[in-house]
Amino acid sequence: MQYFDPKTNKFPYPMDTDKHYLVVKKNDGTVFDKNYPYVDKSKKFLRRQKWFRAIMITLGFPVSRIRMGIKVVGKENLMKYKDVLDNGVVSVCNHVHMWDYLSIMSVMHPRKLNVLSWAPDVSGENGKLIRNAGGIPVPENNIRATGVFVNSVLKLLEDKGWVHVYAEGSMWEYYAPIRPFKLGAAYFAIKANKPILPLAYSFRKPNWFRKIFGQIATFTLHIGEPLYAKEGLDFQDAQIELTTRAHDEVCKLAGIDPKENIYKPVFSGDKRIDYYTSTYGVKYKGSW
Repeated sequence: MQYFDPKTNKFPYPMDTDKHYLVVKKNDGTVFDKNYPYVDKSKKFLRRQKWFRAIMITLGFPVSRIRMGIKVVGKENLMKYKDVLDNGVVSVCNHVHMWDYLSIMSVMHPRKLNVLSWAPDVSGENGKLIRNAGGIPVPENNIRATGVFVNSVLKLLEDKGWVHVYAEGSMWEYYAPIRPFKLGAAYFAIKANKPILPLAYSFRKPNWFRKIFGQIATFTLHIGEPLYAKEGLDFQDAQIELTTRAHDEVCKLAGIDPKENIYKPVFSGDKRIDYYTSTYGVKYKGSW
């Protein structure tokens, strides 16, 4: 695999490596408190989700894979570790396109994924789509709500569910370096005694046809092998060790030597490193 870095200055990447830059234009008023059904098992919701998934399988999955020019490497690991993955897993991946989760859903089909989501997105203009796609909002600044959220996710894993985590904390489109990971994925994996499955997107140069439409790169999704927490460590050290190892594996899958990646593996208030430009947001138009 030939490594390709788009090195674009099209997008207004924030100074903090975990922050968002897309603006959520609406708020439907949803309150993510201790009474919110983070993992909704009501018949009404499951019925709506079933219809949504049927539409995604028929239309959304093919369109997302064509739009991103998806190629898949390591798909044999889904069969090799089928028993492990079917027993519950936490997956992590770099977040580099608005549609990259749809492509992951399509590659993992017929497995049903859930994804931890930024709360403003779930109450925003695309909230219903995110929820129906398995989105679980992460509550902010509410201790009781956080407790309910954590218990809901752990119960989902206990019930052999799949929880996808964008451990970098936010989406930065077409950004090649792997940003620092937060500890949440490792927390859930260790607490639930489940493995982390590392995934990674790398970039390929677009062909002439895609260049006509201004596409910066096409994508390859790499599927790694499950990682388990190291025994004999206290909980905090185990979190850091597993997070570091997961970050290193995502780097390797994306074609980056972990020792040469410009960011350290574990998030600690890190700031963006301008390794190719100091200007962002010029004529920003989004991923299209």
